[in-house]
Amino acid sequence: MMISCSTQPSLNMDVKKELAPTGKLRAGMNLGNNLFTQKNNLGELQGVSVDLMQELAQRLGVPLDLVIYDEPGQVAEASAKGVWDVAILAIEQTRAKTLSFSPAMTEIEGGYVVHQKSSLTRIDQIDAIGIKIAAPEKAGYELFLTNTLKNASIVRTKNFANSIEMFNLNQVDVLAGLKPNLIDSMNKIPEGKLLDGHFMVINHGFAIPRGHIAGEEYLRNFVKELNASSFVARSIEKHQIKGLKAIKE
Repeated sequence: MMISCSTQPSLNMDVKKELAPTGKLRAGMNLGNNLFTQKNNLGELQGVSVDLMQELAQRLGVPLDLVIYDEPGQVAEASAKGVWDVAILAIEQTRAKTLSFSPAMTEIEGGYVVHQKSSLTRIDQIDAIGIKIAAPEKAGYELFLTNTLKNASIVRTKNFANSIEMFNLNQVDVLAGLKPNLIDSMNKIPEGKLLDGHFMVINHGFAIPRGHIAGEEYLRNFVKELNASSFVARSIEKHQIKGLKAIKE
């Protein structure tokens, strides 16, 4: 199933210099979010993020080089090293200090799992003194919780699997995560209970290092066209991703 976008934003040499300075598009790929990126049986990357990067590389007229990371925090931290040109990351205010984001392309709810015997029954009860919440360090929702929680404490984990392990060992009171991943993981959390609602809506967009003005403008127009043409929605449908919603213009 081929996915295409009907129109194209204008392209000039400044855009190519900023988005593909080496003559190829080095795309920072995050394996930590399987709603965007997965590996097929051959070990090759596929998913919504791959479709988006392939489309961008085609528009720029350059080859695509996938630079792979295990976790989103690793992608964000590597931005200062000049090893990738464009990435897809959760739009978040801490990251925005060093990265420029395109308009949002998608939205995902962030949710909580508590223990079956927990007295916590609502999202608004979680931010309380003494409550420990497991969340992967530097994930978009962990950064959000760090900036917004006033009373509860965050136990920062290596990854989502590590968060589940800590929850199952009763080392934390709450497991935070992308709601689709929490739903898919409930069979691994026998003593867990998913709370109704969400604590945030996570938006993802293209990210580039700050200061690339021509690249920022190009990506802004590019995403507007992707959203208007339902490119992202068709990619989500193609890969049968549940819980990831495309932004509609």
